[in-house]
Amino acid sequence: MKVAKRRNYFDICGKFQRFFFAYKSNMKLPASFIEYTRGLLGDENYDSLAKALDQESPVSIRLNKLKIQHEEWNNRVPWATDGYYLDKRLTFTFDPLFHAGCYYVQEASSMFVEQILRRYVSEKSVVMLDLCAAPGGKSTHARSVLPQGSLLVANEVIRNRSQVLAENLTKWGNPDVVVTNNDPSDFPRLGTFFDVILTDVPCSGEGMFRKDPVAVEEWSPKNVEICWQRQRRILTDIWSCLKPGGILIYSTCTYNTKEDEENVAWMQQEFDAEPLTLDIPAEWNIAGNLLENNELPVYRFLPHRTKGEGFFLAALRKPVTAEEIAYEPVKTSGKKNKKDEKPSATLVPKEAVATVRNWLDESADVDGYKMIVEGSTVSAFPKSYAEELAMLKQVLRVIQAGVTVAEVKGKLLVPAHALAMSRLLKKDAFPTEEIDYKQAIAYLHKEAISLPETAPRGTVLLTYKQTPLGFVKNIGNHANNLYPPEWRIRSGHLPEEVRTL
Repeated sequence: MKVAKRRNYFDICGKFQRFFFAYKSNMKLPASFIEYTRGLLGDENYDSLAKALDQESPVSIRLNKLKIQHEEWNNRVPWATDGYYLDKRLTFTFDPLFHAGCYYVQEASSMFVEQILRRYVSEKSVVMLDLCAAPGGKSTHARSVLPQGSLLVANEVIRNRSQVLAENLTKWGNPDVVVTNNDPSDFPRLGTFFDVILTDVPCSGEGMFRKDPVAVEEWSPKNVEICWQRQRRILTDIWSCLKPGGILIYSTCTYNTKEDEENVAWMQQEFDAEPLTLDIPAEWNIAGNLLENNELPVYRFLPHRTKGEGFFLAALRKPVTAEEIAYEPVKTSGKKNKKDEKPSATLVPKEAVATVRNWLDESADVDGYKMIVEGSTVSAFPKSYAEELAMLKQVLRVIQAGVTVAEVKGKLLVPAHALAMSRLLKKDAFPTEEIDYKQAIAYLHKEAISLPETAPRGTVLLTYKQTPLGFVKNIGNHANNLYPPEWRIRSGHLPEEVRTL
């Protein structure tokens, strides 16, 4: 999906899904898929699955506790602390709280990753990699579940999608994140760098058939063969980056055993990996291993058994006796390319850095963050991972690290939109103005905003339902909109019925 069209992604998906549902009776699943899956599940289970695929997909969201406090709602996703099913699809594009990062629209089955993290990654801070992370559902989820003091590296190989990933993580508001744009084959030079690696690998997409008609059109037995071989190449590349005793989480959104159980069995044999088990309540209706004469602990979500899409997950531990692989610095020819040279002098005065630090909330342990100055921008990044960041920058293409706090524009020091989204923001660092729904939508369209005459001049933080939405510069008769232009709502049509959180 092109970046220029992504602003209405969730609403477009909703309309497309409803259109697809209305005409689904005209869609036929591939005969070879039916034959294989019927043989895998048995007649009764397959017929139930086929019936479930004729029903509309459930809608689910995950709330962000950094930004929204809530009492226990009904319809909670059983395996996700902050996940909830919705009775109706919200008008996500036109919900200011969605743009403020108060919740993420995520398929319920994929929230099961939380169970592995809470069971096996809960006692100490870790460095985690989400290898195939865009658009950011599992990354924002992992960032909410990881122990305090952990660092998440979220990677996406496709450049445009890596920008979407960075946007969603910025809105989520946790600064202890690095976003990269690399192929899995780039990572081995880091050595045994990560305590946890999540590989939600590209797959044949069988589990998304009712949600994405394109997945049906593109499916073929040949594509399945291509997928499982590509998955093993990815796993081979990334396994060397896992520390001894570290955990790899493997997931797909497909049903066939070639991409699922057979790949897990291959990892167990190839890497001497230890499969990890979970105690799962029977009422969750999660299926297990479908291979004959195989008892590997794996977790399958089937739409006729669980309320969600098709999903598969397994977790494996690297042997504690495995060899540590050292970090391999990037070798250079010694010649500098002028296009790659960074400015030798910063454009940010020292006094500006001191001002920026005053914008950070002391209760958020800001002493644990260092101010990084690059060109005209100032970012905050956890001091405890400064060495790791330097290594990442040596080996990978880093899109963003920590939270961008400010930028110098001419003689002005302008707070970054990322600061408004971050938990590091000091709430009284800027004067605030609460705006209504109509003003919030105008702001998200990047239109000029009119504030009351009593509003102070200069930089003002706008809030909607007491939640930071972004900055404006109030000059009196109107306020200049500082919302990132590439994030703006591009649709000029407001639906007749708007449903918000």
